[in-house]
Amino acid sequence: MKIGILCTGRAPASLRSLHGDYGSMFRRLLAGNGLELQEWDVENRHFPTTVHAADGWLITGSRHGVYEDHPFIPPLEDFILAARQADVVMVGVCFGHQVMAQALGGRVDKFAGGWAVGPQQYSFAGERLTLNAWHQDQVTEPPPGAQCVAGNDFCRYAALVYGHWGFSVQPHPEFSRSFMREMLTRRGPELVPGARLRTAIARLDAPLDQQRLAGLMIRFFRRRHLCLGGILQAVPTPEVSRR
Repeated sequence: MKIGILCTGRAPASLRSLHGDYGSMFRRLLAGNGLELQEWDVENRHFPTTVHAADGWLITGSRHGVYEDHPFIPPLEDFILAARQADVVMVGVCFGHQVMAQALGGRVDKFAGGWAVGPQQYSFAGERLTLNAWHQDQVTEPPPGAQCVAGNDFCRYAALVYGHWGFSVQPHPEFSRSFMREMLTRRGPELVPGARLRTAIARLDAPLDQQRLAGLMIRFFRRRHLCLGGILQAVPTPEVSRR
């Protein structure tokens, strides 16, 4: 199965030599599962010529806000809608989660509660998964017909399912503990309030469920549904609107 990685941003330049870019992080996360992965630099408007250039699509994170005026965002939303119309499966992570929601009629805002950084615990249909997060924006109103399948007190809509077509998550399964440590220590002091930053650093050794979420993503690509404790299954395909 060929998965196209739509790269909507790059890792901080100071960290790329050690950790690679977002595309390479996803390659490591999804390695060993028989997937063929190809990257497109959509941030610089290098888009696939057709939604059928891959069997499925993965939208990465980005430093940008989905509501900001960047030239790559409108064509990316058009691509999302075209993939939905053609029933080509799609998974989004962080910015990818948000831009899918926005394209399909939901709302994304800079959250009044501020930043979520470092290991966070999410309830996925009753299962607790601990995953790294790095975001201030979040989905505040899901699109019509979307099913919320994960969240916590800080991020209510942390994962959404769009029938058998789309699955998106706010946390970062591709962020390793070492990458998150450097993000917190190098970039955190200029962005994140001190008490919240110290709490995140103190939690860095918490066991992460990266491979559990990676498995859910791969299952969705291959089988078009999720399974957590036998609870989550595909839901009826929602009507798509664009605001």
